[in-house]
Amino acid sequence: MGLLSFFRKVYDLDTLDTRFTNSSSVPYQTVIDARGDPAAAEETSKRIQGRAEASKWKTPEFFVYIVVVGMVIPTVLWTGYTVSRPSDPRYWKFDAWLSPGWVPGRKIDLSDSQYRTFRKNIPYIGSLLVAHPLLRSLWNALHPAQDRRGDNGRVRLEKRTSFDFVFALIFLVVLHGFSAFKVFVILWVNYQLATRLPRRYVPAAAWAYNICTLFANELCAGYHYKAMASHIASPDSALMHWGAWMDSYGGLMSRWEVLFNITVLRLISFNMDYYWSFEKQGSNPLEKKQLDPANLSDRDRVSIPADARDYSFRNYVAYAIYAPLYLAGPIMTFNEYISQTKYRSASIERPRTIQYAVRFALVLLAMELVLHFNYVNAISSAAPVWSDYTAKQISLLSFMNLHIIWLKLLLPWRLFRLWALIDGIDPPENMVRCVSNNFSTRLFWRGWHRSYNRWIVRYIYGPLGGASFRNVQEAARSIFTYLLVFTFVALWHDIQLRLLIWGWLIVLFMLPEFAAGWLFPARKWENRPTQYRMLCCAGAVGNVLMMISANLVGFAVGLDGLQSILHSILHDWQGLLFLVTSCIALFAGIQVMFEIRESENRRGVKVKC
Repeated sequence: MGLLSFFRKVYDLDTLDTRFTNSSSVPYQTVIDARGDPAAAEETSKRIQGRAEASKWKTPEFFVYIVVVGMVIPTVLWTGYTVSRPSDPRYWKFDAWLSPGWVPGRKIDLSDSQYRTFRKNIPYIGSLLVAHPLLRSLWNALHPAQDRRGDNGRVRLEKRTSFDFVFALIFLVVLHGFSAFKVFVILWVNYQLATRLPRRYVPAAAWAYNICTLFANELCAGYHYKAMASHIASPDSALMHWGAWMDSYGGLMSRWEVLFNITVLRLISFNMDYYWSFEKQGSNPLEKKQLDPANLSDRDRVSIPADARDYSFRNYVAYAIYAPLYLAGPIMTFNEYISQTKYRSASIERPRTIQYAVRFALVLLAMELVLHFNYVNAISSAAPVWSDYTAKQISLLSFMNLHIIWLKLLLPWRLFRLWALIDGIDPPENMVRCVSNNFSTRLFWRGWHRSYNRWIVRYIYGPLGGASFRNVQEAARSIFTYLLVFTFVALWHDIQLRLLIWGWLIVLFMLPEFAAGWLFPARKWENRPTQYRMLCCAGAVGNVLMMISANLVGFAVGLDGLQSILHSILHDWQGLLFLVTSCIALFAGIQVMFEIRESENRRGVKVKC
């Protein structure tokens, strides 16, 4: 394989996650088996080509679009670089936020604490990527599991969950010190709610308990032992000193409550999967559908409940504190974790895992280079006077800031997913596309933090009835559903007003897209595809502007910062001219996005985002 061919594979959607390139209802082993059948592959290719539109890449129209995009990308990078140079008169304001860098002559912007912490811990996580699978192999050798009935899945489950359980306990203590006891108590209470309460009370109890846990963790700052002791002991008592001593041993990450939000999702997943498993009692879905448990599709792994005996406390803890995914995800449901623990997913292939690792390394390099040459976050952190910047500078700095936010989230998700792949578990990929390769508000949230979106759909959106805009009554119910969903999403991220505003803005900005889909249905434009594409692109420009605004409020500059940006753009003709130019550039970029998706369609890839 040549170098160019290798990098094409590295950046192929199939390398990112086979769920993007294959139907969720088709077992991946079927795809592997089809590789050896050229006739079937040729027939599939002809069928796909017959449905796909002709390529537009070499048309004069798309030549113009590509030229525009080719000019815009360097402009964005150059604008951030020019205001980040030491020669810039405002450099002294944010210089203190910069750190020594490894690129000669450049400092690095490590003002974002989230990325700084991740970057500092990369060597330790890298060591775990190697040590964890080796320890598992040693455990398997020392603790051979046997099943007299010859059930290989049961044998593998026993081996893996017994190791995951023991490793989870050690992992918690190393990470959180004495706070590991707090985590364990929360897990134990949640398990008791799921398994001891009458079945009809389990959903309400699961949601109430876990949402209250989110609020209590935040309001009580992780339940410091000294603070708890102060309610029952005098200030100079031995109990108070003992509490302070226990608080001083907080492990590698003493603020365990900051990381616990993602564990809450697993606790709800276990409770709800256990609750729904009772609906299948008395019948075997595998036998009913004549499915091979070792060769299930992605959809079946999630929806088919585990065996009744699999909902044990050991398996529950092994799942909730599964080391590769504990800190940041991606999120797997309990059913899928048990299914993949019993039978290794056919999608885990060594060449793909190597390509995925190379892709992670290249993204890390990109992030490092961006932070060496664009000090966007440092500028924002230094309380800038935005009126000192032109409308173009403010807008493009804000746009670049969104890319840095995307990268800082992407990197830990991919590193932890790589760890899971090496360990023999294939969780969903969280990021489908680059943040600037999105034109639909609805589809953007389907592809951003995708495993969380799948979780939301299974445990909130689906049970609430989904969404439909066929009439006014259903539209009102659907809007209410979206408000509930994004209120939960906002509070799950953090209990802050700006995040609530962000969540409600997302719902508000979805409405024009839903209205446009109702007013301009695709079926009425079948004979005018070019006009319909232009109409969709014009609407998508507005979508992109609204998505940028909402994300700046939620994750970057806040509502006041957005107001300053809008004032800088709209207060004079130069800002308005820049806005018009930006819309033209976005129009060209969105047309390229459309054709990227058509190119995927021509390959038989249907990514719904």
